[in-house]
Amino acid sequence: MAEIVFERVTKRYDDGHLAVDALDLRIEDGEFLVLVGPSGCGKSTALRMIAGLEEISDGALVIDGSVANDLSPRDRNIAMVFQSYALYPHLSVADNIGFGLKVRGSDKAAIRAKVEETARLLELSELLDRKPGRLSGGQRQRVAMGRALVRSPKAFLMDEPLSNLDARLRGQMRAEIAHLQKMTGVTTVYVTHDQVEAMTMGDRVAVMNKGVLQQLDAPRMLYDAPANLFVAGFIGSPPMNLLTGTVTGVGESLALQLGALSIPLDAAALDARPGVARYVGKEIIAGIRPEALVLAPNATPAPGRLDGKVAFVEDLGANLLVHVDLAGAAVVAAGVSEDGEELQSARTRLRAVLDGTLPVRKSDPICLTVDPARIHLFDARTEQAVLA
Repeated sequence: MAEIVFERVTKRYDDGHLAVDALDLRIEDGEFLVLVGPSGCGKSTALRMIAGLEEISDGALVIDGSVANDLSPRDRNIAMVFQSYALYPHLSVADNIGFGLKVRGSDKAAIRAKVEETARLLELSELLDRKPGRLSGGQRQRVAMGRALVRSPKAFLMDEPLSNLDARLRGQMRAEIAHLQKMTGVTTVYVTHDQVEAMTMGDRVAVMNKGVLQQLDAPRMLYDAPANLFVAGFIGSPPMNLLTGTVTGVGESLALQLGALSIPLDAAALDARPGVARYVGKEIIAGIRPEALVLAPNATPAPGRLDGKVAFVEDLGANLLVHVDLAGAAVVAAGVSEDGEELQSARTRLRAVLDGTLPVRKSDPICLTVDPARIHLFDARTEQAVLA
């Protein structure tokens, strides 16, 4: 096991492209850390620098207390699990798992003992004589992990290891990988663009964009307290609704003015975002998660009331994803789409996640309310969260 530290690490390619920009990041010994972000954000480049597959342009990479910038990949004792399993089709499961030990000249009895121990851990003991062609996708993935684990590496590096699996198997393997990491205690760095993987697997999650670390935090903190507009738009599915507006009022009587809509900020909201008082008369962006919206009777006056018309409804079974054209306010899409591609700012509809049993239909008038304390606020100029 090992601690891995990036100290102002930069990767600049010969054509001038800056893939990773002055990355400061400490991965604790035994931690499961997830690097997440859209395509091209620098997460895989950071992983490959740990493995020694990419040269470091500037800064220092420290592994287990020693600077590793100039160490060859084989001298780092790092095990990497790629998107493709890269198993040898002509070798049995046992030979695939033990291949790295055989190449290093380990004793046959020692190899056999280590392979059997690893197979028991991964529940592969009954499959050791099979060839990869007779295994399921999940079994092949476990063999690939076994081949890495058998070496007793200082750290695991995993680059989109589940992207080749179907949705059901991905869910199963997420749980298996997280469980295996807890059992072995091996420091693990896991790269994905899938925020569900990031939120369900990592002890901490590092969100990256354009080579820059945006926020490093526990998964729940990324959801509850995004540091900036990018993280707010990237973390959460469906994405956070973003509305442009201003702060109005004086003293403790403040409100969010979102177009024609006014949402009074009560004491709980001001306690949650005390810095909002500095934004009176200034442009601000309000973020409302779809699941924070609640259906209210049309005749009920309430703070945080948002009136509109149902554009269409996606029935997800337990929930409805309701798309709403708001009356008097503009919703702005920013950040990234769910497949990791960046979006340009554009007018779009408000999205609300409601109980699947509610009788909500296309073209219905609808009234939604939101607890003002659950509204996230961002500086429209810097895109940083408004907190203290």
